[in-house]
Amino acid sequence: MALFDNSNIKLDVLKKKAFNYRWAEVPDGVIPLTAADPDYPVAPEIRQALIDYVQDGYFSYTPKMGFPEFSVSISNALKSRKGECIDPKMILPVDSAARAMYIIAQTVLKPGDEMIVFDPVDYLFRESCLSAGGVPIYFPAKLKDGYIDLSDLESYVTKKTKMIGLCNPHNPFGVLYRKEDLEHIMQICEKHDLYIMNDEIWSDIVYPGNKFLSIYSLGNERCRRVMSVFGFSKSFGIAGLRIGCLYGTDQALFQKMVDCSAVMTTAGGASSLSQVAGIACLDKCYYWVDEFIQHLAKNRDYAYERLSKMPGIKAYKPQATYLMYIDISSFGMPAVDFKEFMIKNAKLALVSGGLKFFGNESEGHARICIATSFEILKEGLDRLEKGIDLLISEKHQE
Repeated sequence: MALFDNSNIKLDVLKKKAFNYRWAEVPDGVIPLTAADPDYPVAPEIRQALIDYVQDGYFSYTPKMGFPEFSVSISNALKSRKGECIDPKMILPVDSAARAMYIIAQTVLKPGDEMIVFDPVDYLFRESCLSAGGVPIYFPAKLKDGYIDLSDLESYVTKKTKMIGLCNPHNPFGVLYRKEDLEHIMQICEKHDLYIMNDEIWSDIVYPGNKFLSIYSLGNERCRRVMSVFGFSKSFGIAGLRIGCLYGTDQALFQKMVDCSAVMTTAGGASSLSQVAGIACLDKCYYWVDEFIQHLAKNRDYAYERLSKMPGIKAYKPQATYLMYIDISSFGMPAVDFKEFMIKNAKLALVSGGLKFFGNESEGHARICIATSFEILKEGLDRLEKGIDLLISEKHQE
């Protein structure tokens, strides 16, 4: 049986355990193509590593900076998968990539400092900035020839700007950054003495024919003001274990992040079980990720073909991530209303655009997660198509 057959998805378990807008939170009979979380169980090596660890019954304190072998595993994976040369001593495991973003914001932002946040982008950029008392300055992220147009980015820099948020690959567009894009961002930061919050949580999920290029491709010396985030939920499906890391190349800046993380007081840090799972992910489970990508590529191509034929829909074909971003503005209704209509009339849950999740520029859009079986995805798109037909019919009757 293939890893990503429909028969491997345990809906009875998902309806008890899959929260955050997913199976455990939607009404009975609704298919949730919502939060970026796979419907498949994790690789068996992860389960076995956790079982082996708990057998002796000890759950003692971990080293404050995390298990050294975990940082080595992260360093090796960053090198082999992305070409990033990061010293294991410059890697800090924390309880999720989201926590890492908050730590970064609190490391460099003082109340009133500005951070350039792309719009649309994942809401955690905005929220981490606000948590530090910073002021998000929204840069409209629009596509030009299939890539985010950065030509006007520098005009958003003011005397109060301290940092730029970089989501690479980009959520929700699923776009990768080219070398010239990264160079342009770096030159602006060098000119204006800015930091970069570099979120690479999606960097494992890249489709065949595309290549992820990290900002570290510009050289570690130029990246001394870059603070990076990586996590395990998107690649390996362990969101509930809350494990991520932050890393950098400048010792003084890294030490400031450690200080802000509260790991030295035991108030912060990652659990032992989460780190054990993380080690298993990196050392033993990339075969699972690579097969997952092959499955996702088929889902993406199918979803893009279907969505492109639906009336009133404009779909973006992602280069990375397992998210499909769609333009629904032709229906002339708020994205939240579109979402509610689909839940009520089509038994389908999506993530709506708008300020809450991605920023104001995402109004008139929705996002679909395709990290499920072909069968569930097909049924979900069938329901979307029927819902759109009903919506168009109702509007014609108005």
